[in-house]
Amino acid sequence: MEAENRLKKRPWYKWELLLLLWFAFFFNQADRQIFNFVIPLVKTDLGLTEGQLGLVASIFVFSLGICIPIGGIVGDYFDRKWVIAGSLLFWSIATFLTGYSISLLHLILFRSIAVGGGESFYAPAANALIGEYHKKTRAVAMSIHQTALYAGVIVSGFLVGSIAERYGWRYSFVIFGSIGCALSVILAFRLENSIPKIEAKESKLIKEGVRAFFKKPTVLLLTFAFAGMIFVNVGYMTWMPTFLYEKFHLSLRDAGFSSMFYHHAAAFVGVMISGKLSDAWVLTNKKARMVILTGALLAGAPFIVWMAQADGLYMTYFALAVFGLFRGFYDANIYATLFDFVEPARRSITVGLFVMFGFLIGSLSPAMLGYLKPVLGMENGLSLLAIGYILAGCSAAIATGFFFKKDYVSE
Repeated sequence: MEAENRLKKRPWYKWELLLLLWFAFFFNQADRQIFNFVIPLVKTDLGLTEGQLGLVASIFVFSLGICIPIGGIVGDYFDRKWVIAGSLLFWSIATFLTGYSISLLHLILFRSIAVGGGESFYAPAANALIGEYHKKTRAVAMSIHQTALYAGVIVSGFLVGSIAERYGWRYSFVIFGSIGCALSVILAFRLENSIPKIEAKESKLIKEGVRAFFKKPTVLLLTFAFAGMIFVNVGYMTWMPTFLYEKFHLSLRDAGFSSMFYHHAAAFVGVMISGKLSDAWVLTNKKARMVILTGALLAGAPFIVWMAQADGLYMTYFALAVFGLFRGFYDANIYATLFDFVEPARRSITVGLFVMFGFLIGSLSPAMLGYLKPVLGMENGLSLLAIGYILAGCSAAIATGFFFKKDYVSE
């Protein structure tokens, strides 16, 4: 009701909100990816092994997963404007400080724990806020918001590689962190205040929300599917720049850009097509989003193997692009599908739990690939990621076939 009243006075605000959150999410993903682009330079400068570098990435994802439920609760208890702006400021300061790391411990503290913990407060509040202001345009709005992820990793891949080759890896963290701090001030001035969805005296609703999460098989199966996707995604994003750098002897800038561009440019196309398709199809078939999500996971699996095993650079790019296209079809429906089974007042908490389990499982991937690299080689390690997509697709298919009708919530 609050959102509807504000839109009557400022009908354009829901799109201004989306624009502001798009830039926040852009830096959320750019800052998250910087480390992966400069792994070869960090390895040489600090004398670290692949296993230690993978550990830094895994602890980052683990920290993100552990803290996200807290972010979900905070996003329902407190003004989401300040949760989002404060989160952006905190992780940007931590990104800035990462540029001054001189040991593995510093990387873990600044990059893994501080950046990961700070970023964890963004997604639950931001996605809940988008869902609140965008009713009939929810999938489209979330698809547009999702494109910031693609833009963030693509642009940062080019810029970070260029900065690192010319000035050193530390400057990338300092520059991106500084811009993020400035953006947080803009958000603090432009976002509307929001009334907390859960009053402090109603803390029992938190327990009810957690119980509801575990009681719905569809939510649990979607969470498992999300975990499979995250396992694949963080493994790919951590090691693909280094993979291209070593296998095809690309420059750091070209490896960083190419490892992200073909995949995420295709994902951008996929997420926009899928967002419109699912919003239209769901009007006649409530299972539409689930069907698209399931098909995207299963169809993308073979191209993960092709991406890793292709002998030629252009075949690798092609496989990266098709893998990305199907990833975009999945991404457009992540939260729009989840919200089909969750009451509005509990969505931020649910997103927190949903993402926590996904990232805790996904956090195993970078370290696993790092330690397997000397044994199996990165080609075979990356190929094994396809299993994650297959298991995720099967999980979503089971939810669609057996539990959809029972768990569905109509608004």
